Order: sequence, then C-alpha cells, then structure tokens
Amino acid sequence: MANVAVIGAQWGDEGKGKVVDWLASRADIVVRFQGGHNAGHTLVVGNETYKLSLLPSGLVRGKLGIIGNGVVIDPEALLAEIARIESQGVRVSPETLRIAENAVLILPMHPALDRAREAARGERRIGTTGRGIGPAYEDKVARRAIRVADLAEPATLASKLDELLLHHNTLLAGLGAAPFEKETVLRDLLALAPPILRYAEPVWLRLDEARRAGRRILFEGAQAVMLDVDHGTYPFVTSSNTVAAQAAAGAGIGPSAIGTVLGIAKAYCTRVGAGPFPSELTDEIGRMLGDRGNEFGTVTGRRRRCGWFDAALVRQAVKVAGIQGLALTKLDVLDGLPELKICVAYRIRGEIFHHLPAGPEAQAAATPIYETLEGWQASTRGARSWVDLPAPAVKYVRRIEELVEAPVTLLSTSPERDDTILMRDPFEG
Repeated sequence: MANVAVIGAQWGDEGKGKVVDWLASRADIVVRFQGGHNAGHTLVVGNETYKLSLLPSGLVRGKLGIIGNGVVIDPEALLAEIARIESQGVRVSPETLRIAENAVLILPMHPALDRAREAARGERRIGTTGRGIGPAYEDKVARRAIRVADLAEPATLASKLDELLLHHNTLLAGLGAAPFEKETVLRDLLALAPPILRYAEPVWLRLDEARRAGRRILFEGAQAVMLDVDHGTYPFVTSSNTVAAQAAAGAGIGPSAIGTVLGIAKAYCTRVGAGPFPSELTDEIGRMLGDRGNEFGTVTGRRRRCGWFDAALVRQAVKVAGIQGLALTKLDVLDGLPELKICVAYRIRGEIFHHLPAGPEAQAAATPIYETLEGWQASTRGARSWVDLPAPAVKYVRRIEELVEAPVTLLSTSPERDDTILMRDPFEG
C-alpha cells in the first residue's frame, strides 16, 4: 500500500479538510509537514464541526497525529486548539499526538512584527494573517530560532532569547511598535514548556519505524501550490514550500516514502487576501459562488474572492508539484448556472501564455482566455456515483481532466464526508 500526500492545487481553501478526513479514516498516521496556524481545515463529522489549524486532521478519527519539523508552532495557539477539540469530545494525549522536537516556535514578537510590517506597507500589504508565520520562518533560516527542544534547556532558552530580542526589538522600534522584555518572554516560555514537551520526540524515528512496518501514512499539506514561497504568485505567498516535495523534508522521511500525490481543487476558484487572480469574478456570479459555497476563511473569517475554474493555473500546479490525481470539490455549488467558463490561458500585453509568469507585473496584467461549457439544472449535491450526475456535469469534469493533464480521482459533492465519488483509491498507488 502506498502513502499519500495531500496538497492544495490552487490558492488554498479548496476543501482539503473533508478530503483529508475521508482519507484519514483509512490511514494509520496523519502528518502535518509545513505552515502554521495561518491555515485551517474544517471537518464536518455528523452533527459536529471541527476547525483545525495546527492539529493533524486524523486526530478526529482517533489516528496518530504528527506535527512535523516543517511546521512553525505557536505553543499558546496549539494548547488552545487542543483544549477546544477536547471540549468537543476528541481525546488528545501523547499517545495520539507527537510533535517534532526540532520544530520552530512562534513567539510573541513574531505576530507583533508581522502586523507592524503589514501596517507599514499600507496599500502594498501582502494580506498575511498577522500570526507571525513569516517572521518565525525568517528566524529559522537565519539560525536564531527557538525550537521545541530548547524548552527543555532553560539556559539555552535564555541565551537564545538575547540574540532573538536584539534582532526583533530593533525592527519593532524602527516600525514604531513596542519592544519585548526578556524576563517576561522567558517566564512565559518556561511555563509553556511542560505541556508542550510531553508531546515532543524525534518524530523521524517514529516515521521510519512506521514505514518499515508498512503502516499507511497520510501527509497533510496546508495552503496550496500557488502560495508556495518559490512557485507561487510571489510576493503574495505563504512563507514555506507547500509542494509535495516538502512533505519529505518537513516530516523527516525520505522522498521515496511520500507515495501518491493528490491535489485538491475546487470546481471553481477562490483566493483569500491580496494578489493576482486572473479568473476572479466581481459580479453577481462571483457573489453567488461565495454565498452558496460559504466562502469564508477558516482562520481569517475573511470572505474569499471567487472566480471561474482556472485550468492553466491548476495545470501549472500539477506539473510543479508532481500531482498524480485531483480531488475536485464543491461541484454542487455550480448547480443551476446556465453556462460555465474555464480559464485555459492568459493574455498578457497582447501575448498568449499557458502558464502564469513569475514577474508580479506580468501576473497583475494577466487576463483570462475562457472556454465556455453548458451548465446543468439538475442537482449534483450529495451524489455518490457517476450515474447520479447530469451529463453536462460529467462533461465539465472530463474537460477539466483534459486541460489540467491529470485525472480526477475523487469528486466531492457536499461537505458531508460520504458524499464522495471515488474513481481510484490514492492508497493503492
């Protein structure tokens, strides 16, 4: 049996939560491998709705969850999230959750710097969540970060804080923000150490043992390919690599163990925050997609921008991230539209492009070239078989497969976990 890596194939918020939850029921271990609490997955299980940001989705199904070294962890946010889902009846203990001892921590100065920078950018702001993800990754690559293992060494913690605060307080002062006191930060971290360290371990060892034992591992990505810090619409991206290759580095396992790469895409397209969005709709159809699709960010609560499905964008994600199959979500949101459009290419300054260039001016200038398809009046909501779908809906899905050059292996027709049409089991490789 193969392992599976699940990543977003657009700009995030594609409905990964439901798909990961569905796959987690068949996995033994679920691993988060990048990002922080700036991304969220919403799971609907019966009458209960779970909103997760740091915790792997498999916890809701009683599976072992692992937070890998590629994740940046706000310890207070993590403990609050644990308390919240425990109040909903989910048991979280060192038997069900493990955290990489070499994962980087988000400290109070990180969101403070994040927000101060966004305020200073004014109209040029990127649209970050202000939760300190970017500054924490900056500290990681600058080799001054405080990691989970450092919580077990008070002397190391105190020494590292000297360098960290020298850097951050200087930046905060330049941006007109208040500095942080070492004694306060150190006291708070030492108080957080015991409840965090009970989950800490070298998770790479556990994953190696699981791989050797043939256990099924599900790697759960956050955000999406077009928010990748290298391959996305830079600078309007997240601060980590979101492609499937990061699953290996961010979990501590060899790339050959990643297995099948499943990309998640909506049957239309959405984006939260600033940045280019060639197929965006600002008309009544765009508003309808937002209302019908309940398009509000799990973490930010901000209304998502909505538009037609962008096949050129998803094809780019397929090639960059090695996506072997697509899970297409929210097909039912398109019910009742007389016609549908798919973006097949872009026109940029009179020239036709079949991918989104790297330059921000070119990205901003991209206008969509559309192909129009017939819509359908019959409802697809809750469909669990191809025969339950109207013919134009089947034709729409098949055309997406042709344009993005990847098969649709799973089709979701409502938020309910079992309203899913499976063409090929990702765990079968």
